[in-house]
Amino acid sequence: MENWAKRFDWLDLKWFNPDTLLGFQFENTIILYFIGLIPVVFLLRFILFVNFRQRVEVAFFKNILRVHWTVYLRYLPDMLMCLVLALILFSLARPQKTTENLERTSEGIDIVLVLDISESMKMKDLNPDRLEAAKEVAKEFVSGRIQDRIGLVVFSGEAFSLSPLTTDYSLLNRFIEGIDFQMIQKPGTAIGLAIGVATNRLMDSKAKSKVMILLSDGDNTAGNIDPFTAARLAAGYRTKIYSIGVGRDGRVLVGTDPFGNDQYVENTMDESTLKEIARIGGGNYYRASDNKGLKGIFSTIDKLEKSEYKEKRYKNTSDFYPIYLNWAILFFLIWLLLKSTFIVNPIED
Repeated sequence: MENWAKRFDWLDLKWFNPDTLLGFQFENTIILYFIGLIPVVFLLRFILFVNFRQRVEVAFFKNILRVHWTVYLRYLPDMLMCLVLALILFSLARPQKTTENLERTSEGIDIVLVLDISESMKMKDLNPDRLEAAKEVAKEFVSGRIQDRIGLVVFSGEAFSLSPLTTDYSLLNRFIEGIDFQMIQKPGTAIGLAIGVATNRLMDSKAKSKVMILLSDGDNTAGNIDPFTAARLAAGYRTKIYSIGVGRDGRVLVGTDPFGNDQYVENTMDESTLKEIARIGGGNYYRASDNKGLKGIFSTIDKLEKSEYKEKRYKNTSDFYPIYLNWAILFFLIWLLLKSTFIVNPIED
C-alpha cells in the first residue's frame, strides 16, 4: 500500500511550492531561460492571428450583442499548452537535489597544556600580564585543533588537573578563561609535580602521539618530585614535552604601589631546567619575551604536532524531472480533451 501511494506522490501540489522550486539545483540551467520565451511566442502568434485571419462579416443589432464570460474560456487551451511547454523545459533543465555526507577519520594527538599560575606570572612584561597572555594564546591554540583530545593542568606550589582530555574545545576554552591566581594558595613553582600530574593523564592514552606543552617563568621551587625524574617518567610513556619559558630578563613592571606609581623588579630566569626537561622529553625549548613571540611559539608547535586525518565526501544526487514530466503529460491530455469541447471555435482553431 505504501509503494502504491509513492507512485502517485508526484500529484502532490507541494512540488509547485516556491520553497521547493527554489531549493533545486539544475543540471542544464540555460534551458530555464527559454521558459520566459513561451509567453512571447504565444503573444506573437495571437497578434499574427488577429491581423491575418480570415473574417466573415455578419450583421447583428447592437442591442442584442453581449459578451458572455464563457468567451474567455477559449484562452484556456493556449494557457494549458504554455504550461505544458514550461513543464517540459523545466524537466529538461534536470531539477536535482544533492545531499553530501562527510566522513572524517583521524589519528588524533593527545595534548596536555601545563600552565604556571604562580605569583611571578603577574609580571607585566607581556600584555596585560604573563598569565593572561598565555591564556589568550592557549585558547587560540585549542580552537585551531581538529579532533585532538586536549587536557589542562595548572600549577604553582601544587598542581592539579583542571580538565581531562577532551575534544569539547568550547568547554576547554571556558576552563582556560576561568584560570586565575586564586586557584592554588600554596606559593612556589612545582614544575616536577605538574609534569607528574600531566603524565598521569596521558599514561593510559592509546593515541599515536602524546604531547605535553609546559609553560612556566621560573625554576622548580616546590613539590616533592624532581622535574628531571618527572620528565623521564613522561618519556617512558612516549610523551613528548615542549617547554616554554615566559618573560624577559632585566627590569620588569610588576604593578603599582598604593600611590599609583609603577613598581619594577629585576628579573632573571634560569632556563637550564626547562631546557633539560625538553631535551629529556624529546621536544624543544622556546623562550617567549613578548606576546608576539609567545603566539609564534604556539603556532610553531601547532605545525609540528599536526594530526593526520582523511576526509571522504559522499554525494547523493536525486533527479526530480520525472515529476514535472508527469505533470506535463497530464496537462497535455487535458489540453487534448479541451480541443474536443465547446470551449474552442472550430472555425478559428
